[in-house]
Amino acid sequence: MSAQPSARQPVRPPLKLAAPLAPHLAPLQQRWAALAPRERRMLGWAAAAVGLLLVWQIAVQPALNTLRTVPAQRAVLDAQLAEMQLLAQEARELRALPPVSPEQAEAALRAAVTRLGANARLQMAGDRATVTLTGIDPATLTGWLAEVRGAARARVVELQLTRSGTLYGGNVVLALGRPA
Repeated sequence: MSAQPSARQPVRPPLKLAAPLAPHLAPLQQRWAALAPRERRMLGWAAAAVGLLLVWQIAVQPALNTLRTVPAQRAVLDAQLAEMQLLAQEARELRALPPVSPEQAEAALRAAVTRLGANARLQMAGDRATVTLTGIDPATLTGWLAEVRGAARARVVELQLTRSGTLYGGNVVLALGRPA
């Protein structure tokens, strides 16, 4: 007894869909059933290609981009962490230093302002000092702030700077540390 292959492929039973979608999908199911096997295969491959593209765009590519950018971001964060640790160490060292008298703090502050020359003007009011700066380059300003913090034990309370080209100007309000 020989079995002859049937010319027709078995038709899958229709999908059981929710009642509201069935009337809209019935024409599509009929159209699918009317397609030749070759056309069904081609549409299947096209659907697989679109699905693969979507998976690539939604899941794989963003993950790969993240993997590419993480080392650079980590290096930046590590550098920031190292800088913060240095600043914390410097703060601990400054706290460990013996306090200076108000007269010594004021003298150190006046000396630091004098080194800036005509670009700085100092006004004292109790334990607060206001320094008005004009035309100070960033490196000089940074060095001056470090000197004031270390020698006079002054803390910046308020800082208002404006940039004009590569130079800075504005006001710095400092609190001079008083011995307890």
